[in-house]
Amino acid sequence: MSSANDDGRDDKGRLAPGTRLVGAGRKPEWTRMPDTPGAIVNPPVWRASTILFDSVAHLRAASGDTHERLFYGRRGTPTAWALADALTEMEPGAAGTMLYPSGVAAIAGALLAVLKPGDQLLMVDSAYDPTRTMCNGLLAEFGVETVYYDPMIGARIADLITDRTGAIFLESPGSLTFEVQDAPAIVAAAQARGIPTILDNTWATPLYFPALAQGIDISVMACTKYIVGHSDVMMGSVTANARWWPRVRARAYGLGQTVSADDAALALRSLRTLEIRLARHQASALAVAQWLAARPEVAKVLHPALSDCPGTAAWARDFRGSTGLFSIVLAGGGEAERATFIDALTLFGIGYSWGGFESLALPVDPVKYRTAKAWQADGPLVRLHIGLEDPADLIADLDQGLAAWRGAMNG
Repeated sequence: MSSANDDGRDDKGRLAPGTRLVGAGRKPEWTRMPDTPGAIVNPPVWRASTILFDSVAHLRAASGDTHERLFYGRRGTPTAWALADALTEMEPGAAGTMLYPSGVAAIAGALLAVLKPGDQLLMVDSAYDPTRTMCNGLLAEFGVETVYYDPMIGARIADLITDRTGAIFLESPGSLTFEVQDAPAIVAAAQARGIPTILDNTWATPLYFPALAQGIDISVMACTKYIVGHSDVMMGSVTANARWWPRVRARAYGLGQTVSADDAALALRSLRTLEIRLARHQASALAVAQWLAARPEVAKVLHPALSDCPGTAAWARDFRGSTGLFSIVLAGGGEAERATFIDALTLFGIGYSWGGFESLALPVDPVKYRTAKAWQADGPLVRLHIGLEDPADLIADLDQGLAAWRGAMNG
């Protein structure tokens, strides 16, 4: 179903993804002064609320299609347009991208662009908790029913589709338990009924899973994570194909969604190094995950590239790589023993977000978030984000953390 080649170039033979990242969003009109020779490398930071017009006629003319046209600060400036353009360039088959002040805002924007009162939403059971909160709260209040489905359902999702199904939402892999969904099978079932699909693609980014090339209609990212990559900006994005792009754009404008020019500039600067950062996250995380998989203190490693992870065959078939986020199941114990392990770590921070240069460890309890299929494990879960530190140092830190866990278990 993908239209992309193994090296990341699309069927039109465009440049490789890393090369496109360097040049994307650098249109001449955003990096040059009119009638002046030369250009700057990075689009400048255009901060604005009020836009001044040359005349009433100019104001009237600017009030039509305001996309990528100076009209009012909330509609953006070239700094934000450059970032959106670059994100669109990352997704072969995309028509456009809208930016949002957080990943959760982007998820809300995508869902509200396709759903209406009376619709039914098919939501993956392994979804990010704020997504579930939105479904059970905001969407329910607006008259949208959410039906949660097993992330490993694959083609059997066709059995859940009804005349009221307004969208199917995927998150692959799940951000706590890392099931990799059979996206092509789900997309095929949705397309047979004319139903849009939305994917939370924060973990892989379009570099490792080109969602629209795989048939997904709308791809959402918490740019806070790998796009920004430095734990200092909150942002989200929604990228859509030609069919859904007008709805996504209109809904974002209607909801007043916008991002600051300074945040857009930081994200755009970080985007240039995304490919090399992800390569380091991937290599280090695999080294750490493989080491953990051989440890008796660890019952299971939930990393899409390892055999213990549900859907690893789909990952090998559909993805171009893996990133730095995965979970481990400790071989017994409870909350106290898990806390002892995490608290003993010195190179891993304790925090909810991820995707930055620093490693993180977080206690997670998926059982309370699952309703379609109960979550069961041999012990408590710890989610790890492997940052840009030397993996040998991280392994040594985990080694002494597991020693502390053993001490607590023998206690």
